[in-house]
Formats: sequence, structure tokens, C-alpha cells
Amino acid sequence: MHGNLPDVMLIRVTKTEERSRTVVTIDGQLSGECVTVVETCCSQAASRRKPIYVFLRDVTTVDQAGTMLLRRLAARGIRLLARGIYTSYLVQTLAARHVPAQVPSAGTEHLASDAMPRTL
Repeated sequence: MHGNLPDVMLIRVTKTEERSRTVVTIDGQLSGECVTVVETCCSQAASRRKPIYVFLRDVTTVDQAGTMLLRRLAARGIRLLARGIYTSYLVQTLAARHVPAQVPSAGTEHLASDAMPRTL
């Protein structure tokens, strides 16, 4: 707790169904109980049998549970993308273990439909 305020975990998960793929965009904290929300969303998206992209757009925190989730998703072939120094480093680290992970290069920070880098 900080002062009189309880610790609050905030996350926003947006799932966008496109014709050829499903995009799961994450903003906020990928930690604690929030990990279950993301995992459930990705499992539901997998039932559509289209490629899944998880975009760590404005992620502020990734704890051990969040890192483990990203490893599991990458192992399942889900493409990981990130914006920001910390999350880009995390995704690059996972890319060393799993081929599907990638980070948009400099200049591709522009977003198409507020969900994905245009390069994909």
C-alpha cells in the first residue's frame, strides 16, 4: 500500500479481429492477476484459427508472471511486438528463444488503426 491508497493493478486489453489476424493490444501493467486476463483473451483468439499478434503498446510493468506468460505465448507461435525501451528489450530477449517474437524497427512506431505498427 502507498499511504492510505491500496495498490491498484490496471490493465487494458483490446482485441481487434482483422480479416487475416487477431491483434491483442496491452496497455498498463502485465503483472499479477492481470496476466490471467491476457491469457484468457489469447486463448479465445486462438479458437479463431488466425495468426495472433500481442502488441505491448503502453505497458508500464511486467513482473515474473507477465514474463512467463509472454514466454508461453511465444512458444505457442503468437507474435510479440512492443513499443518502448523496456518492453522492446523484453521482446528481443524472448526472440532469442522463440523465432515468432519481433520488435518494430525505428520509424515504424506509427500505428495503423491504433493497434499495430504498419510494417506488419
